[in-house]
Amino acid sequence: MIVKGIGASNGISIGKIFKLYKEKITTNDNKIDDVEKEIEKFDHALFISELEIKKIRDKTVENIDKKHGAIFDAHIEILKDPELYSETVKKIKIEKLNSAKAFQSIVDKYVNIFKEMNNEYMRERAGDILDVSDRVLAHLLNIEIKDPGLLEKEVIIVAEELTPTDTVSLNKRYVKGFATEIGGRTGHSAIMARTLEIPAVVGTKKIMENSSDGDSIIIDGKEGLVILNPDEYQLKEYKEKENKYKEYKEKLKKFKNKESKTKDGKSIELAGNIGSPEDVEGVLKNGGEGIGLYRTEFLFMGKQYCPTEEEQFQAYKVVLERMKEKPVIIRTLDIGGDKSLEYISNVKEMNPFLGHRAIRLCLEQHDIFKDQIRALLRASIYGNLKIMFPMIATIEELRDAKNMIRICKNELVEEGVRINKDIDIGIMVEVPSTALLADQFAKEVDFFSIGTNDLIQYTFAADRMNEKVSYLYQPYNPALLRLIKMVVDASHKEGKWTGMCGEIAGNEKIIPLLIGLELDELSMSASSILKIREIIGKIEFEKAKTIVKQAINMNSNKDVEDLLEENFNY
Repeated sequence: MIVKGIGASNGISIGKIFKLYKEKITTNDNKIDDVEKEIEKFDHALFISELEIKKIRDKTVENIDKKHGAIFDAHIEILKDPELYSETVKKIKIEKLNSAKAFQSIVDKYVNIFKEMNNEYMRERAGDILDVSDRVLAHLLNIEIKDPGLLEKEVIIVAEELTPTDTVSLNKRYVKGFATEIGGRTGHSAIMARTLEIPAVVGTKKIMENSSDGDSIIIDGKEGLVILNPDEYQLKEYKEKENKYKEYKEKLKKFKNKESKTKDGKSIELAGNIGSPEDVEGVLKNGGEGIGLYRTEFLFMGKQYCPTEEEQFQAYKVVLERMKEKPVIIRTLDIGGDKSLEYISNVKEMNPFLGHRAIRLCLEQHDIFKDQIRALLRASIYGNLKIMFPMIATIEELRDAKNMIRICKNELVEEGVRINKDIDIGIMVEVPSTALLADQFAKEVDFFSIGTNDLIQYTFAADRMNEKVSYLYQPYNPALLRLIKMVVDASHKEGKWTGMCGEIAGNEKIIPLLIGLELDELSMSASSILKIREIIGKIEFEKAKTIVKQAINMNSNKDVEDLLEENFNY
């Protein structure tokens, strides 16, 4: 069966399916006759849960670090809590309740107690208790736990959707690709796939109901195709394609140490987007000239608590040290929209992408924002740090954010902490109001970085997660090109520079336009850097500028696309 979707991450992968889904856990009030047997059942569920958590902890230490592994040590402590155990057993004995219901009732009591506490750290522990209890309850109710963190063999994940939190736990060693029913090319699971350099197809509609665990599957990330239970001919065909793609990637390696220059000598910096310190290796391996976007939200996600200033400092320090003198642009926390944090209480919004997110949230959550800025400033002496604020829509927001940097600088200097006092400050251009007022913003920042994922959705009033309006994802549209040109021209007039870190920066077809628009830097998934460098070497800068002059005066996305196809063949 051939399923058409959206190619989210290039490459071919052939393997067996691992279906990722979570069953809803519900308990009942059924009474039991054999109390001792029920207590034994409870003991066994605790024992198995502990083994699993230890396994996840060890894998986390191996793949990430000891600090992240310590989260699971805390989970084991909850599992071994004597009061939680004794009160559950007491309920089983006295009320003759089944172990699942008895355990859940005690857990609910403690969760409510923790949630009511004034201490923020103690409130956050409620989430840890729920995480542990779900695992125990799953064992008591014979519900299969689909946990990617426990994978020990190579698989291709099939899921309805991969949330940003799900993607944090993906291990490239075992996850060789994925296919989801929901999602688009600019969704975070797609971005993570490109960062991990694994093939992915999203928007496949009904793949879950047409597949089973262990089925054979082929993922074609370039064409956006999924083949379920392929026949021998298809297997042979795609193994050949897989080998050719590997050979092509090998050939691209010759561009690793070459300059990113057009045929007529125009230089443009090619940088990599990352989500964690581990991603730096991919950027360096692919010849990245810097980090154009460090998405710090992934430090905050997949946890039951907010990372401390010290944890953040260590993560930023590692990235800066590994990149040495190369520029590292670290974006402050960009949460909201399709990304949420369990430990930040957010009211459900009608339009979350237009709501309380990114810099808007940080300017309200001063403690979280301050910890991050202090961590960044402390790390600044270890490399070439540049700080970038997301979702800036007004001059006032920019000034408030810069004021937080001033406050933190003064505090750290008074504390005798060494910092780099001369750090470039930039903003993401994601909101049309910012692009339209770029001439004023350029007077107050050191650089711009255009986030096309959001700029496109806000320019065309089209939710990028909504497949019904996906036709409005129009990266070639003259309206968007005009906004980009306004920003670049405004920055150059003030002697500043403009980069692009949105997904179209790694789009092979659109590169001539980006060169012609005179962008100074392009930042993309590490796996795209060598291919884009090869393409830049085939383009004439002067010709690209001429094409841009024509493109911005055209009527539609399609007109510009046709213009590029007529003039550039590489």
